[in-house]
Amino acid sequence: MAPHKLFSVVEQPVTDSGAAVRELRNQAGVTLRGLAAGIGVSVGTMSAIENGKVGLTVDRLRQIAQCLDVPVARFLEPPQPEKVETTADPTDWRVFAPLTLDPVLESAIDVFEELGYHGATMRLIAAGADISVAGIYHHYPSKQHLLVALVNIAHADLAQRLDAAGDGVDAVTAFANMVEALTLFHVERRALALVLATELRRLEEPNRTHLQASMAQIEGRLLDTARRAADLGAFRSGDLSVATKAIVTMCLAVPTWTDDSDAAQGRRIAREYANLALGMVGFRADR
Repeated sequence: MAPHKLFSVVEQPVTDSGAAVRELRNQAGVTLRGLAAGIGVSVGTMSAIENGKVGLTVDRLRQIAQCLDVPVARFLEPPQPEKVETTADPTDWRVFAPLTLDPVLESAIDVFEELGYHGATMRLIAAGADISVAGIYHHYPSKQHLLVALVNIAHADLAQRLDAAGDGVDAVTAFANMVEALTLFHVERRALALVLATELRRLEEPNRTHLQASMAQIEGRLLDTARRAADLGAFRSGDLSVATKAIVTMCLAVPTWTDDSDAAQGRRIAREYANLALGMVGFRADR
């Protein structure tokens, strides 16, 4: 009877369903901007709803349910206990445990992905992190600091995976593993990788130069490995730098044509990319 009474009161606020909205939106593969447009509110209002700062009427909840194509009752289910995060083996480069990010950085990824660097505001990011605007400036003085922090986290994670992928195996296997690791990163960490792919041009000096050096190191690792395989006769001889640059570029572009649902197929995509890369460097299986 209680649910029936609740739904009969059109304007009764439902204030404890913001977290459920976010969870169900993510499950449905709908972006924050997409849901906001679907129910006719701003991205800022949608973020405030998901963070429990704006109460939900039953009419609004029905709009959201229709947009996400789920029953309204799903928003009223008791929350599931949080999963205990375990520490993954750093040498297992195919395993992607959730990154340990503070709420501000998590919010920054969401807002940068939805609105772009220029469209994002510190106020929106603060709202997504459930922190005051003054509080966010205490930790991150500007959007530039947020972007730099995300770049550093991404490249540290990627460098560790490339090292592990190429460690203790022959040059051909190391090359294929490194391409697979690079591709997997851009599938499994898609939201972060998409921000990097689209917003790195916003970096200011000296951060831009540091990023270029970091990217050069990634290409350099792959090129050195390809040259070792070529010296063994497994790859074609000659200049492999253009092929290596093309391989890195195609891996960086993965987030632009995949979506969150493709993460389940990440390993298949990564293996296919590794095979494509081997063909691009003239791999000869008979050597």
